[in-house]
Amino acid sequence: MGKYGKWISGGLGWALFGPIGAILGFAIGSIFDSAQTPTKIYTGETSRNGFLVSLLVLVSAVMNADGRVLKSELSYVKDYFYKNFGASASREAILLLRDILKQSVPVKDVCKQVKENVDYHSRLQMLHFLFGIAQADGVVSPAELQIINEIAQYLGVETADFDSIKAMFIPDTDKYYKILEVSPSAANDEIKKAYRQMAIKYHPDKVSHLGEDVRQAAEQKFKMVNEAYEKIKKERGFN
Repeated sequence: MGKYGKWISGGLGWALFGPIGAILGFAIGSIFDSAQTPTKIYTGETSRNGFLVSLLVLVSAVMNADGRVLKSELSYVKDYFYKNFGASASREAILLLRDILKQSVPVKDVCKQVKENVDYHSRLQMLHFLFGIAQADGVVSPAELQIINEIAQYLGVETADFDSIKAMFIPDTDKYYKILEVSPSAANDEIKKAYRQMAIKYHPDKVSHLGEDVRQAAEQKFKMVNEAYEKIKKERGFN
């Protein structure tokens, strides 16, 4: 258990139970007596470490979707955690992910547990990261897109939000409009209104309760919303 100190020593809360807890127990070894561990204890509260561990579980499902785990994907995870959470967390994340990858993840059950314990804005941040993993090798494969789509549905992510995040990673002629969740035929005032709504929805402060490091990680998505708006403004010539 020592090598996973930061993950297990505190802050996991709800993630130590249910299907995610079972996966962690297998990956880490006997961190608790399975005979005495409740199979379902949910708090309804998002915790930082619970968020990160459940993210790794879903990451493993995406990485295994096309039947191969690429070095570029592992590097993406390692770099992400190093940049946002430090060297120690990065090392532990990769060690834990390698163990989780050896298992079959019950995606529907895991997503149900996540949905009951992680707020909506944090779930959107999860989806954004999963697309980043899928695109780490330069392309999102059909198998990866399918599993991410399933995860989004199980997490209760609205279609418009899914299409918006998807457009940030998969090229499309209407990419910037999809990011703002508007039609290319929308009037300028509609686009301005949509931008204001998206700026609120994806503002990093929405996940600030998970810690400053998670908040900083969410800034990429927020920047894409602003970039989409600036591109459309320039294209249409309005302020």
